[in-house]
Amino acid sequence: MTGFYLRKSRIQDVKAIHALLMECAKGELLLPRSFNQLYSHLRDFYVLASHEGGEVKGCCALSICWEGLAEIRSLVVHPDLQRQGWGRKLVEACLSEAVTLGVYKVFTLTYQRDFFAKIGFEEVTKEKLPQKVWADCIHCPKFPECDEIAMVMEM
Repeated sequence: MTGFYLRKSRIQDVKAIHALLMECAKGELLLPRSFNQLYSHLRDFYVLASHEGGEVKGCCALSICWEGLAEIRSLVVHPDLQRQGWGRKLVEACLSEAVTLGVYKVFTLTYQRDFFAKIGFEEVTKEKLPQKVWADCIHCPKFPECDEIAMVMEM
């Protein structure tokens, strides 16, 4: 896993984050994000960057939803670096930040049940999540027929 490291995102990373998310969105594995959304939520993101040149090869965001509740979203690792532990490290960075902020309940909406279960998330019915978390759903092409799995971790 040498040659890469995690860090908070920077303004120069937005185009690379956007490209990663849009590529993944083509396969309907996550929601696409506009440049406006990315600039507005840049501080939510961690990136996987190369030591040489700083090229962004992965990202993950921690989005605060409400008092005591946050969401892990926009997790992407470039296919060349998958299955090397980088996705887990990105999620763990977000979880660590959640604890630092005093947020001890984190959820995700995902198709990757096994991945998140290995980290400690548990599957729940979507009805267990507050209405507020569904704000982005109206923009989803699958709305209202969502087939993502809701998972929660309480720390």
